[in-house]
Amino acid sequence: MKMASCKSLSLLFFFLSSFHLSIQDNTVSLSFPLTSAPLSETSAFKAKLLSSPNKNAAAAAAASSPPLGYDYRSSFKYSMALIVSLPIGTPPQTQQMVLDTGSQLSWIQCHRKTPVVRKPPPTTSFDPSLSSSFSVLPCNHPLCKPRIPDFTLPTTCDQNRLCHYSYFYADGTLAEGNLVREKFTFSNSQSTPPLILGCAADSNDAEGILGMNLGRLSFISQAKVPRFSYCVPLRRQGRVAQNINNNKNNNNINPTGAFYIGHNPNSGTFHYISILTFPKSQRAPNFDPHAYTVGLLGIRIGGKKLNISAAVFRPDAGGSGQTMIDSGTQYTFLVDAAYAKVREEVARLAGPKLKKGFVYGGALDMCFDGGDEAEIGRLIGDVVFEFERGVEILTNKERVLDDVGGGIRCFAIGRSESLGVASNIIGNFHQQNHWVEFDVANRRIGFGVADCSRSL
Repeated sequence: MKMASCKSLSLLFFFLSSFHLSIQDNTVSLSFPLTSAPLSETSAFKAKLLSSPNKNAAAAAAASSPPLGYDYRSSFKYSMALIVSLPIGTPPQTQQMVLDTGSQLSWIQCHRKTPVVRKPPPTTSFDPSLSSSFSVLPCNHPLCKPRIPDFTLPTTCDQNRLCHYSYFYADGTLAEGNLVREKFTFSNSQSTPPLILGCAADSNDAEGILGMNLGRLSFISQAKVPRFSYCVPLRRQGRVAQNINNNKNNNNINPTGAFYIGHNPNSGTFHYISILTFPKSQRAPNFDPHAYTVGLLGIRIGGKKLNISAAVFRPDAGGSGQTMIDSGTQYTFLVDAAYAKVREEVARLAGPKLKKGFVYGGALDMCFDGGDEAEIGRLIGDVVFEFERGVEILTNKERVLDDVGGGIRCFAIGRSESLGVASNIIGNFHQQNHWVEFDVANRRIGFGVADCSRSL
């Protein structure tokens, strides 16, 4: 996704009610449903602007196929996003997609590779002309009605009588394409039915998005995937390493994690919490009903349980306070009532070393200039998120800071409400070296500690 400056955020929040956020190069990057991720060398996290689907249309898209016994495993590259390579079409073409549990509509880059146009398409883009299972949604499809409320920007009928969608990136640029149907072909004997995807024609980014939330147009909903899981490896620290990661000739620098669709042989070691559901009266205006909402009970820093009411982590009547697990957001963000207690404790433990008056990307204000990272980590101690049923996610003291460049390291928790958001989001930074399994069939999420660089 393209970078978004802090000045443009207020306009975006006026239009959008749920989002994902990442920070890089001292700017804030937002992903709204669609999604965001640090993608190619010319783009970091793209803003998502498509939301949930129409119920009847999604049912038709799924074609009432029975659930498939998926048993697929793969690896992904991790820098600030989880980038998987998936086989799409007939015969399959390998497509790079950002795995995002916080967004719905999946999309791929679509370019006909011949004849050569003025600006050559990304080499990894999908060529629809080479796939026998590809089709475009016509204008009379139920999803292509201007008044369908599920899309933030309504779909339209283009000059070819095909269903067309448009959305704006956070930096104000426009991307657009057609809604299409295409299948994922995992093997000769295992493929999905044709799924509704976005087919982006006006974007130079190399990666698409694999939308994995609970919305009706998400990959898991359309393909009827009962469960999936991933293991996020430790990300290399330092801006030098990240700059190298963006070089096409050094892709192997990115650590490799594991991704499963279906059964995970490691699940016997996981500890599970429930995916929470709420009445419709609690879903507006700030509640995202398609997110993986969980019961966060508290936070410990350096062994001390912070004095935060568990009610802060639950949605109120207007939906504020929802806590979600999101692979498409880099850092963790807390509502003000929780964030204030976290910052108070960090200041108590390491206050003299805080960089005064510095806010990274408009969201991280617990940062340290130079000094000994190990010493600061020892002062702060381990960070633990406490969930229901005694389940915990621990980030040890050696990993609580993230190098944001220029010798500055920031505590990887930001204030969400200062950016106009009313949700708690557990991002992929705090999921490192953990299995995270989304058991949709049983409405639960499992966590398991692992060395994710060796988990495939």
